[in-house]
Parts: sequence; structure tokens; C-alpha cells
Amino acid sequence: MYRKVDHIGIAVRSLEGALKVYESAMGLRAAGIEEVEEQRTRVALIPVGDSRIELLEAMDAGSPIARFIERRGEGLHHICFQVDDLAAELEKLRQAGVRLVDAQPRRGAGGCWIAFIHPSGTGGVLVELSQPPAPGRAFAGK
Repeated sequence: MYRKVDHIGIAVRSLEGALKVYESAMGLRAAGIEEVEEQRTRVALIPVGDSRIELLEAMDAGSPIARFIERRGEGLHHICFQVDDLAAELEKLRQAGVRLVDAQPRRGAGGCWIAFIHPSGTGGVLVELSQPPAPGRAFAGK
């Protein structure tokens, strides 16, 4: 079951530069910054009501975020929906013939299980599905 829009991912060249706007000008505060080694990406999560903005900065030129910015520039990278059972949702999508980026769940920021749906099946938008970590496992923070 899809619970909510968990976050909107935005690719940026500099977390510090982007955070200046969100924090100083808009009055929002990042819950923390963490590195997702598997994706070679630094992530800042900014709570906004019941959702979040996820700022994504490449840690090196081989990062998927670096390649995204090189091709498209900074901006909207993906939209993420929170789900109860990620493995079950992926199976439903496979059975429906939806093209997936990730065939199996993997770890993402904050210890969540994540997987991506290819933009070819979602109107050109990269969609992430996220299952929260088990209770007691919190965001790593700054």
C-alpha cells in the first residue's frame, strides 16, 4: 500500500549552497546529512510537514547524481512514495510489466529499503519506493 509522498529528491552541485537557501531564506532546517556510500551521494533531508525535501550531492564524478547533473543540470531528480511492503510492491509492478531500475530492494538514506521505477513507465519521472526501517533505527543525522 502506498502511504504518502515520502520525499522529493533534488540534485544539487553543493549541499551547503542549497541548504543556505532552504535554511536561511526559507526557514527550513535539515534533519541531518549522511553519506550513502553505495550511491556515492551525500544526502540532506529537510522535513516539510508530513514529507521531506531530499537534497542530493555527488561525492565523485562516478555518482549517479553527478551523471544526472552533467546531463540535465540541477533540479528535480525523483519523487518517492512510502510503502508498507517494498518487496510485494515490486512484485506487483513486475507482474504488471512495469520496467524497474531495481529488481530487489536495497538500503538507502536513513536505513530505509528503497527501489526505483524506471521513468519510461511513469511519464518520464524517476519514482522511488521506500519502506521505512524497523522501529528504533533513526536517521544518522549531521
